[in-house]
Amino acid sequence: MEQARQRVLACAAVAADNKGRDVVVLDLRQLTPLVDYFIIATGTSRRQIHTIADEIERIMSARGERRIGIEGYGASRWVLLDYGDVVVHVFDDATRRYYDLENLWGDAPRVDLS
Repeated sequence: MEQARQRVLACAAVAADNKGRDVVVLDLRQLTPLVDYFIIATGTSRRQIHTIADEIERIMSARGERRIGIEGYGASRWVLLDYGDVVVHVFDDATRRYYDLENLWGDAPRVDLS
């Protein structure tokens, strides 16, 4: 399994294990040179969004992965964690519906998480 795919599956598992709702992984490798995968998840509260983001960071750090950037942590409506080839988006419900990344990147295949 390629490294990016291993990272994306680990992040998705952490989001799901921390009760993230509607966890989706989009495979963007054929659509953009900027990123290989998006993980999209919904948290039901600021605390849960922080927990998901913090746990993903903890797991990725333990794997020796360095985060390139983070956005939105203070506001907690949309936290973005950038690991280069893997970008994690943790939204609240309203913000996820507003930006609708699944529709914006509708041509991207979804990765089976089962």
